[in-house]
Amino acid sequence: MQISPSNGSLQNRCFKGTGSIGGIHLPDFHDKYVFSKKKSGISDKEYRRQIREQAYEDFAKGQFQNKSEGFNRLMKSYTSEVSPDRKAIITSGLKAVCGNRRSVPKPIDIFATLLEGKVKYQKLPSGNSDYIEFYDKNGEMVASYSNNGWTMYTTNAEAARQTEMCMIYNQAWGNAKRGIPLADEEAASVPDSQNSFDTKA
Repeated sequence: MQISPSNGSLQNRCFKGTGSIGGIHLPDFHDKYVFSKKKSGISDKEYRRQIREQAYEDFAKGQFQNKSEGFNRLMKSYTSEVSPDRKAIITSGLKAVCGNRRSVPKPIDIFATLLEGKVKYQKLPSGNSDYIEFYDKNGEMVASYSNNGWTMYTTNAEAARQTEMCMIYNQAWGNAKRGIPLADEEAASVPDSQNSFDTKA
């Protein structure tokens, strides 16, 4: 599997041209790896059909999982169905932090409760160093900001959803590799987890 939801996070990244709150650049919520709550109205059955079709299309192009832009778009949409509202948590969190920031020589430590979750802010002793953690209403950390960069953390629900998509995709990609027509593949039942991962792909 190319995507590793089990590692729980995406490395620290800087985003430019995204607007800012209190001098802190916002993440790019359109980025393929930044998930935020969005209900598409697509049923799980329709998603499974789209995932299988994408796998067959990717096999034909010699692509696999996140090497395919179609896969990445589908993963973002599929995962965002169960994502916390990161955009609201981060923007309201930054506004809360900016409202409480003070220029004092000692470090600042703020812990604020928000509508969608909580934010923890620390002003570290070394000048302009900010460290901010963002939590959803379930208490799971969903993002952090430090050293002018963002790290996104995968929630348990998102990790389960990503694993589910990869299982469906991997089985379909493997069937495409074996020459099984898409119509026959779609007629098959939901994949068995033991036979779903084609790690040699």
